[in-house]
Amino acid sequence: MSTAPLLEVRNLKLSYGGITAVKGIDFYINSGELVTLIGANGAGKTTTLKVIAGLLKPSSGSIHFLGSAIGGQPAYELAALGVGLVPEGRGVFARMTILENLQMGAYVRQGSHSVKSIDHDLEVVLETFPRLRERLSQLAGTLSGGEQQMVAIARAMMARPKLLLLDEPSMGLAPLMVETIFGVIQNLNQHGMTILLVEQNARLALSMADRAYVLESGVITLSGTANELLNDDRVREAYLGVDVKTSAT
Repeated sequence: MSTAPLLEVRNLKLSYGGITAVKGIDFYINSGELVTLIGANGAGKTTTLKVIAGLLKPSSGSIHFLGSAIGGQPAYELAALGVGLVPEGRGVFARMTILENLQMGAYVRQGSHSVKSIDHDLEVVLETFPRLRERLSQLAGTLSGGEQQMVAIARAMMARPKLLLLDEPSMGLAPLMVETIFGVIQNLNQHGMTILLVEQNARLALSMADRAYVLESGVITLSGTANELLNDDRVREAYLGVDVKTSAT
């Protein structure tokens, strides 16, 4: 007996301002997988994540999460169901402290989980990001880009998501900080977190993903295991900076 995917997207379309940004895409994510969505700027990757997270309403198609249709539900309902989003640009509450940002992440758990369990999860995220422990009372807006990315991921973790959506986590970060952030992402996945990753660094994303989809102009043009796409000449040339003709000679 086969198990249904944790997330299944069917014929998803989204149009706004006379532009069709997503043109009928299909993909799925099984529980425990790390799946990456790669593509050029403007391909529709961020739009897709926003639709799944409830920040945008699909024009048509369906989204099923945990076996139930969720397309068009508001973001706060989906957050309570277990869909967590770390947005592009991090989106921290700049005038709130790190601690307040993390507490906001647990807001959707009010009434269903005890203060004790939230305190436990706070300790877990501070063990994951020890740099945040050192400055809990510091305003999030005064942090470096890498530290803000830590806050954004930690805040999402505080909601105990069943599916974590990550939008360009390496954007604007120094190489050493990228290594740190992606080490955390990989560790989360190895401990059972299901992740959908949108990432501009296609080589890095494919090196740690289970499967991948290539999105071009709102259409999925390629899919397969991450290793298959890493070795696909079309992907190597378009996204990995490899001159296929030169390398073949």
